[in-house]
Amino acid sequence: MKNLNLLIVEGNLISENKNFKDAGIQTHTESLKESIANYNNNVNYEILNPSSEDNFNNIIDKLESFDGLVWGGSSLNIYNDTPEIKRQIYFMKECFNKVKNIFAICWGMQVAVTAAGGTVKKSENGAHIGIARDIKISVAGLKHPIYKDKKKLFNTPAFNFDEVETIPSGSILLASNLVNKVQGIQFEKGISKIWGIQYHPEITYDKMISLINFRKDRLINFRKAFKNETDIDDHIKNIEEENQRTNKHSRMQEVKNWLEFINEN
Repeated sequence: MKNLNLLIVEGNLISENKNFKDAGIQTHTESLKESIANYNNNVNYEILNPSSEDNFNNIIDKLESFDGLVWGGSSLNIYNDTPEIKRQIYFMKECFNKVKNIFAICWGMQVAVTAAGGTVKKSENGAHIGIARDIKISVAGLKHPIYKDKKKLFNTPAFNFDEVETIPSGSILLASNLVNKVQGIQFEKGISKIWGIQYHPEITYDKMISLINFRKDRLINFRKAFKNETDIDDHIKNIEEENQRTNKHSRMQEVKNWLEFINEN
């Protein structure tokens, strides 16, 4: 692959990333860089956390210089409409005018959908906590480059309590499962071609297990997603079994496919 100039947008607040580091967990930006390195080591990176003031305006001034943008996950909920979230939506709208290729992952997809006029809500059919099962690629998705060489039905790392409710005008639905109808989507806005996914091919199951342990109290007492620690431990065992069955390159196929796409376009 040729040298690429990529912008990685960090969706988590600085305080949350500090919590990650204190717990010995990679930030989502670190996970993205590690995954991308499996397929292209000739990458020049710029990193931006739009919820922070650091280098915000400098990055906006040179958005046209990037071959692509990857916008990762976050623990935020977009309907809370805080100043930090508003800054992220504002920045995504700026990107639509200046960045041709956007890979929007989980929170990134929710920001992109919202910035393009769609809506996001709390998921009505439950959550994905560490894993999403039985994602089915649509007829349109089978023809789309994001799912080249991907199995038609697959499991994948995921962590989300929210879902896309309405999609932007002109969107193509690429994949779904029983929990979230919108698991994969493509739409265009401004000059941007946006590939959006609700799950995390760039994050390992091991990290997902670490995140579950890190958020254990929150998952039991606030989210009410588990009854107790035994319930969580049983869930983790299921993810560990899936981890044993999963080839890392099949897990990261979407990352590889997007890099190949922007390398050729």
